[in-house]
Parts: sequence; C-alpha cells; structure tokens
Amino acid sequence: MTVYFIGAGPGAADLITVRGARTLASCQVCLYAGSLVPRELLSECPEGARLVDTAQLNLDEITGELVRAHEAGQDVARLHSGDPSVFSAVAEQMRRLDAAGVPYEVVPGVPAFAAAAAALKRELTVPTVGQTVILTRIAQRATAMPEGEDLATLGRSGALLVLHLAAGYVDRVVEELLPHYGADCPTAVVAFASRPEELILRGTLSDIAGQVREAGVVRTAVILVGRTLGAAEFRDSHLYSADRHRC
Repeated sequence: MTVYFIGAGPGAADLITVRGARTLASCQVCLYAGSLVPRELLSECPEGARLVDTAQLNLDEITGELVRAHEAGQDVARLHSGDPSVFSAVAEQMRRLDAAGVPYEVVPGVPAFAAAAAALKRELTVPTVGQTVILTRIAQRATAMPEGEDLATLGRSGALLVLHLAAGYVDRVVEELLPHYGADCPTAVVAFASRPEELILRGTLSDIAGQVREAGVVRTAVILVGRTLGAAEFRDSHLYSADRHRC
C-alpha cells in the first residue's frame, strides 16, 4: 500500500488542505508528531484507525512503522506540521522507503512562513521594494549549515529573510544581520501562527531581540527580516495596471 506524507499546515486544524483531509480520512494508520500536529486533526482519521505519536520515536522506529503498515496492506498517513517541502525531515524517510521498496506520495500543506505573513497582513514580495524571499535557518550544534548559507552571506542579498527554528538564537540572528540590513530594518516574529495562542512581535533589528526575550518565545516561531515588511510607498504591480489591460 502507500505512505502519504501530508502537510498538516501551521497549526490551525482547518488549515489542512481538502486533499490532505480526504487522504487522512482514507488511511488506516496515522503517524503524527504529538507536539506539533493539532489533536483535532486526528478526528479526520477513520474509526478504528491506528494512531501512532512519533514524538518519542527515532527515525528507524518510524520507518519500521511505515514499512509494517505497508506490508499489512494498509495505507499510512504520515502527518507533518507545515509543508513537507521545507524543514520537515521527510527526505531521510523517503530515502529509507525507497530502499525498502515502499511507494509514497506527498500532499502539500500551508507552510509556516505563509501563515506568518497572513498574521502580519503582509505580502512578502512588494513591487520595487523586494521580490525575493529566502527561507533558511541558522547553524546549531546538531545540524551545521552548508558552506555559503550562513546569515552573513545570505544577508548580503538584502532579500527578505524568513528564519525557521531560530527564535532561541535571536541575539545571534540580530548580530549577524545588522551589518547588512541596518538597525532600522523592519523585523517581525510570529509564534504559533494560526493557533489560538498566536503571538505577533513587530519591531526592527534594534529592538526585536528584547521583545522576544520579554515574551519568552523560544520555539514554534519564525523570524522575518526585510524592507518589504514596512513598505508603504511602492509602485503598483503591472499585473492589474490599466496599461496592461489595454494591450
């Protein structure tokens, strides 16, 4: 049978896609991260489905659950928070399923950065101000960054940066970006985007670290840094211009 990697969305249960909910409802087994995936989503699973919280399982144990369900003729929903395409750790699971000959499909979900932009009521790409968004993180002891992907290098682009898994290192983020963006660069932190406990912090590189510390934000948050966050004076997009529609 098939393993379905399903993007559960950023937190709110109703932000799973229609396809994701339908797929979840058709699977006899569901593996989910209890610390990240909303419990309400599990009500979409069919009655009698086997639910496995992976919070305390290692990669080999998770893979074992997926392979055993496949061998038993059961479809498996592997629920991941956000969207499986970024910072989801599905690549290593796929690699193991390929080796085991287990088929799988991917159902995309709403990514955290999109939920954060919605909470901020901001378009991240603004005409004449910024047209590039970089999704990244910072190096930690557990996982190093590839050469050339450090913040000092990425910051030279001046593009809007969205940092995942970095709220606990906000002082370091500020230190590395200040030389490239300046102290007055608009900055925001959105924690628990789309959830009832959602928290939005707005400021600049000069004061955002203090706000994060005061609010006690250490995880489940994204940091956004870039001029488009504060853009007010910019040219209208050509997409809806009168000149374009006369052509």
